[in-house]
Amino acid sequence: GDYLVTIEEKSKATFLRAYMNWRCMSAGSSRVCVRMVGHKMEESYSETLKEQMSIVEMPLSDPPLCISCCPVNGDLLVGCKNKLVMFCLKYLVINENLTVLDFERSLILHIDNLVPAEVAFCARHIAITTELDVLILKLEPVQQSADGTEQRAHRVSVKDEGPSTHNSQLELDEFIICQKPVELLGEESKLCEIPITLESTELPTEDTKRFQVRYLLFRRFTPDQSPFGFCEETKLHSVQLLPVYQTGSSVTAHEETENKKELLSLFCFFSLPHVGYLYSVGKLVELISTYQYSEKSEQAVLTPQFLHVITSENLQCFTVRCSAAAARDEDPYIDTTVKACPPVALDVCTLRMQLFIGPRAICHFKNHIILLTKADTEDITERRKPTRRMLSRKADSIKSRANSESEPGWNLYIINTVSTIQLYREMVDYSRTYENIKTESCIHLLSEAHLLVRAAIMDPSCLKSDEKEELLRAFRESCAFLGDCYSRCDTKDYHLALPYYRMSGLSMTEVLKRLVSEGDEIQTYEKGFIFYLTHSLNEDLNEELSKESANKVLQIFYFADPVQLPYILCSPCMRNVCPLTAVKYLQKVEKTMPSVVLTLTKAFMALKMGDLTMYEHEMDSYKETILACGFIGQPKLLIQREEGIVIPTEFAVHLKEMQPGLLVAATVALHENSKIELEEADTFFKMLCSNSEHTVPQLLVDFWEALLVVCSQEEIIQELLLRVTSQYVWRISKQQLPETKPLKTTEDLVNSCNHFGLIFPWVTSIMSVGSPSDNDYYEDISKLQSLLCSQSIDIASILPVLEPLAEAGNVGLTIHVLCNTRLGKYEEAIDQLLRRCPDAAVLYAQHELKDDNWAVWWNKLLPELCKRTRLAGNDCPVLISSLKAETLSVVAMELELRDFLSLLPEDGTAAFFLPYLLHCSQRKLLT
Repeated sequence: GDYLVTIEEKSKATFLRAYMNWRCMSAGSSRVCVRMVGHKMEESYSETLKEQMSIVEMPLSDPPLCISCCPVNGDLLVGCKNKLVMFCLKYLVINENLTVLDFERSLILHIDNLVPAEVAFCARHIAITTELDVLILKLEPVQQSADGTEQRAHRVSVKDEGPSTHNSQLELDEFIICQKPVELLGEESKLCEIPITLESTELPTEDTKRFQVRYLLFRRFTPDQSPFGFCEETKLHSVQLLPVYQTGSSVTAHEETENKKELLSLFCFFSLPHVGYLYSVGKLVELISTYQYSEKSEQAVLTPQFLHVITSENLQCFTVRCSAAAARDEDPYIDTTVKACPPVALDVCTLRMQLFIGPRAICHFKNHIILLTKADTEDITERRKPTRRMLSRKADSIKSRANSESEPGWNLYIINTVSTIQLYREMVDYSRTYENIKTESCIHLLSEAHLLVRAAIMDPSCLKSDEKEELLRAFRESCAFLGDCYSRCDTKDYHLALPYYRMSGLSMTEVLKRLVSEGDEIQTYEKGFIFYLTHSLNEDLNEELSKESANKVLQIFYFADPVQLPYILCSPCMRNVCPLTAVKYLQKVEKTMPSVVLTLTKAFMALKMGDLTMYEHEMDSYKETILACGFIGQPKLLIQREEGIVIPTEFAVHLKEMQPGLLVAATVALHENSKIELEEADTFFKMLCSNSEHTVPQLLVDFWEALLVVCSQEEIIQELLLRVTSQYVWRISKQQLPETKPLKTTEDLVNSCNHFGLIFPWVTSIMSVGSPSDNDYYEDISKLQSLLCSQSIDIASILPVLEPLAEAGNVGLTIHVLCNTRLGKYEEAIDQLLRRCPDAAVLYAQHELKDDNWAVWWNKLLPELCKRTRLAGNDCPVLISSLKAETLSVVAMELELRDFLSLLPEDGTAAFFLPYLLHCSQRKLLT
């Protein structure tokens, strides 16, 4: 709200007044109206209200001692003896052309035995100071239960075991007794023994909110003997709550933007004469900074960028850490290899001190400091020396004020602060004096400059696009300077070079130009620079270094960290490196630190040079299994990523042609060690074989089969089984031969992988009378049948995949019978066999109808054989031989004579069945 609130004293009476529409006075209008707070205004006054200032009287039962306006929503907090009164800002709509500001008294906080010296109010947070105590509270909405009743917090009560907290400073003739200093943070602060009672005074409506108090911080100081004066001068001043808003929450120039600012962090500052304290009171209550003054302070004002302090003769300016803390509230993951921010614990420093005669009061507005001074020849320290009575909590805070109108020497200064960009430039220029010294001072100064710019960017009033862009450029530049410092200085935080360079937006080539001198001379490089290069080269950056830069990087690592040479040479950024130079360096390293990865890297460089003799020599140095595992150490020998897509290397292309088995084994090893995902492997092989997205190359099928051998994750196993099954079915149904010879035969898979089973004899019997064309796709057919003969695959899930083989002759028959068998549909399987391949029926029964399935012999197979034999007569000798060969013998062995007789056909030939009846009866007699 655009209003001014004052505490005015006249005729020994104190008034609280709010001045609305006060800008009319500066525009030349002299019309003023006076009204009471909450007074209803008639619409007829609308035209008058537009052109006159309104003075709103705000009556209170006790004289107001101090006030504070909330910068977030414009609410007002008034401090009186033993209580705080909260007024909510209201917008009264008179008509469509006029909206008037008003207040409504909404809440009273009763605090026994407390006389507030100062209060601060922001976003329902309240900070109260007395002469030596600080209390920070938060008003939280009371949760409503399911039945609509209020859920109030249980108040902790701590009984006094000694003198009362508020009466313990006994005012005696000779001495003062004070309590010891206390600091209570968070939940502990409720033990401060300051009870607070809330009284709601607004008219209740459906939207009325009820509040409860949460204690955030309590701190008590004690008078001490300091260099700045006697102990009785110890008195708190300048309590302030400073909000910091979400970056980008007010980035448009819309006139309502100010009402849409999103609070991110909140800070509280208060000060003693010789030291100031800055706390974070948002998500976490903690002390951020302590400020030591060079002389006794009179007042201070905190801004997001600076702390301005006035003493008896000086205006001092200190740096603050609000933006560092707020940045971490905004992004909890800011301290990573991607982003960084100077630490909150970074020591604060004094920026400048300016001499003024008799500073009395200070305030801040945007880029202005308003300073009130009083020139006086008397000893200011003696004149302002407080009496011992000021330490008494019983003392009335309302002091008689001298008639300042008759006093000469008052001056008001409006000081324009240096713009953020100008001050940033000065700090950067000054940091160059430390550039070649390599000390922490340069880092500290540049960190201050960085935080200065960061705070300006987080300021919601920074709305102009050109100003914002200039700040962003300065921000990126500061990140680059910090990256330079952490790269050049031998510091424990050398790893910060990486995130700062990333935030700067500089390419690797640009960073190299900043840090590496031209020519072949050997430089000494610190750990920060090597750390930056190592991480940048090991990531998939879309940047190729020139030949000169790549060779320089090669030289840097050879002298600084030779172990990394095989890894950085495989980086996509190093594509233009001279392979001959690389091999020379690798050969030198190999003499002292040989490894499989180094050998593979030498082979890779040999391929780039076209030296196949050297390539074969290197690849013959280790067995193929060891080479496959070597790729785990450096996957980029085979696979590189561009914009998240896997790309095969020249090494992978060569292996595809010359050693496909090694390529598949290496890719399996990469998958099992989480270096490549299954989908990425699919893309890799399709790109390698130049296949379209919907075509599956044989090498990919080889990879799936090889992965099935070693994979232990059930979810991936089922996915692989589905994929290979789909590919086998597609090839068989489309009569499509693989473009390359499969690496493993069915026999190899059966011997090495338990997901492929031995093919059943009855399947082999059916296939023996199949079509000659089936021999062309023997491997795919046998692999599919082998899968179905195992117990691994989920038959129900692959039935839709097998549908194309429904009419595929004997192949289709074996597939359907295998599926029915796995699903427990034995009778359907027998029907299919008797209808299409009766020769295999008995073989099937012998293999499948065992244990719990014996009954299928006499319940299904025997009746079906008898039925079909009767219909076919002597024209189907296969059915008769099936009866004689096994079926009747099995039934005779398993059933009682009576049950056996009941199964025989009534029109059957007695001589045909008599031997089996005799066998059944004899078996009974023997048992």
